[in-house]
Amino acid sequence: MTINEQSRITLHFELALEDGQIIDSNFDGNAAQFTYGDGSLLPDFEAVLVGLSVGEEATFRMPPEKAFGARNPSNVQTMSRSQFGMDIEEGMVVSFADSAKNELPGVIKSISDSQVEVDFNHPLSGQTLTYRVKIVAVEEA
Repeated sequence: MTINEQSRITLHFELALEDGQIIDSNFDGNAAQFTYGDGSLLPDFEAVLVGLSVGEEATFRMPPEKAFGARNPSNVQTMSRSQFGMDIEEGMVVSFADSAKNELPGVIKSISDSQVEVDFNHPLSGQTLTYRVKIVAVEEA
């Protein structure tokens, strides 16, 4: 059976940056399982799996537009240092609430005596990623 839009898929995967640095992998552990279209994977990641079958391995490159998007300079905000009622340091991920009270993580980029620069872009935005997969099982969803 090959993967289609009605499949439940079990696979091993690896996610790497352009320089070869591996960001995530389950090749040394348990395979991941998901149902096509359930929202657990990026749509463009799912789409390239269509037609693969059990035992197949594939590697594909995802430009930022098909992965986590381009970096958006307007997603970097400067805030007053006084808004932070805790110890912070560069690189720290801090949770904020947006106007609808949804959780919004931001990465502390820089800290001065009076201001803090926070980056709300996804950490992998602007990156071309390489996915490697090995299909373990394919079933009808």
